[in-house]
Amino acid sequence: MDIILSFPDGKTIQTHSGCPVQDIISHFGKETADKLYAVKVNNVVTPLTSRIEVNAELTPVMPDTKDGTAMYRRTLCFVVAAAAQKLFPDRRLLVGHSMGYGYYYTFDNGTVSKDDITRLNDAVRQLVVADKAITTEVISYKDAVTLLEKQHLEATSRQLKFQAKPVIKINRLDTFADLFFEPLLSTTGLLSVFDIMPYHEGFLLRFPATSDPSKLPEFKDIPSLFDVYSRYKEWGKLQKVTSVADLNELVYQRKTKDFINIAETFQNKNISDIATKIYERQTARVVLLAGPSSSGKTTTSKKLAIQLQVMGYTPHVISLDNYYLGREQTPKDENGDYDYECLEALDVDQLNQNLLDLSKGKTIQMPSYDFREGKQYYTGKTLTMGPNDILVIEGIHGLNDRLTPLIKPENKFKVYLSALTQLNLDDHNRIPTSDNRLIRRIVRDSQFRGKSAADTIKMWPSVQRGERLHIFPFQGNADVMLNTALDYELAVLRVYAAPLLRCVTPDQAEYSEAMRLLQFLSNFYTIPATYVPGQSIIREFIGGSEFKY
Repeated sequence: MDIILSFPDGKTIQTHSGCPVQDIISHFGKETADKLYAVKVNNVVTPLTSRIEVNAELTPVMPDTKDGTAMYRRTLCFVVAAAAQKLFPDRRLLVGHSMGYGYYYTFDNGTVSKDDITRLNDAVRQLVVADKAITTEVISYKDAVTLLEKQHLEATSRQLKFQAKPVIKINRLDTFADLFFEPLLSTTGLLSVFDIMPYHEGFLLRFPATSDPSKLPEFKDIPSLFDVYSRYKEWGKLQKVTSVADLNELVYQRKTKDFINIAETFQNKNISDIATKIYERQTARVVLLAGPSSSGKTTTSKKLAIQLQVMGYTPHVISLDNYYLGREQTPKDENGDYDYECLEALDVDQLNQNLLDLSKGKTIQMPSYDFREGKQYYTGKTLTMGPNDILVIEGIHGLNDRLTPLIKPENKFKVYLSALTQLNLDDHNRIPTSDNRLIRRIVRDSQFRGKSAADTIKMWPSVQRGERLHIFPFQGNADVMLNTALDYELAVLRVYAAPLLRCVTPDQAEYSEAMRLLQFLSNFYTIPATYVPGQSIIREFIGGSEFKY
């Protein structure tokens, strides 16, 4: 049977069903074909080793795209795992969180030595120079369990139990094999830019940014972020819940409620610790909470306010959203869209004047903002600060000193929020913080803003761009950092997100990302929303919160 393939420039060709992707990449043009990582076939990322069976619209996956970057990093992790398994067969390699443009790794049985890192770096580079093929195979469930257990990948093997598929897709490099989660590059020779450097008890696997795949960006250490993650990782070990398989086991054994109560209590304790630090500062009168989209700023501000009340304060929560300029004064981005992410979209002068007036005991009129009309308005609500009053201001620019230039540093206390789940899919496959937040955002946008999953996915790159420009550069300015992720939340969010993601159709550009997230969520057993406490951060996204927003 013949099929028709369409290319981005409008060109079409007729070929046979089952045509190898590799055979048609020349039709993208030599410059593109030489750099190609994969091809989107009807908006599905497809490795070059695959075949095309039906009529399709084709799009190249290049190194400087989000999909290309993701493939590069996944493949690099896979090759590092293969090299580590060969060099250190009796040691368990564990991937951790991201640190800038890199992933933190450890071994489970002690500190990584400089000699270990040198040997590992050399082994990975040898695999790259050898330009070895990375293949994908389908094997039986029983064979997959045997293969993974032979390689001491117990967490991965256990995860198969909770999916119970008759056939399992794996990736293979020489004798090393690991579970297939998402497509990899076809050869090791494409992984020319990376580095493995010592970091704390482990090492950082560093890789390029999407904007420039040809070089490694400068490493910028943020010790406070590492400390927060390490604390949560140790907590996960104490609870014996460090992988999705561990979480699924709790669901299977009907022990979920206990774990939810422990997770929520631990998070509340961390918020209480922050309130104590604010109290110990004595001079702090303005608490600034900042974090990327869907990090739980609104709920955290309310929970922190409760803890501050325990300390004897009278807190007032203010959202920076209320200080947006009118739409006619809002800057636009390079696409001509209103840029609500930049600091210039806020009336900084009015905010600072209000803060100064409050510090002098004056009464101010509190503004509000109508996003539909694009203008500020007043409801008659006023605010006056007493001697024990304290402001809790939440918004994405809270850590930028240009937001509050007239407020003395000793009067400010800055808190950075991030959803840093300590769970991994398994030993070698991490759960990206951005995926956690995107799934939260998809659910919230559907629940409260009438947006489809495709709408949220479409605007997510713009949100991330704003975070890179206006939030992440200032996270090192924080006095403290708070992890707002709850290790059980994705099992709850799956109930809401999966139906929304299934509504994205193959003719939409967002289909590839929707299917990736759907596949990712399929690893989790579901937890009913009725188990989620009324004051949980998760309620900000699924609804039913005891707080008013």
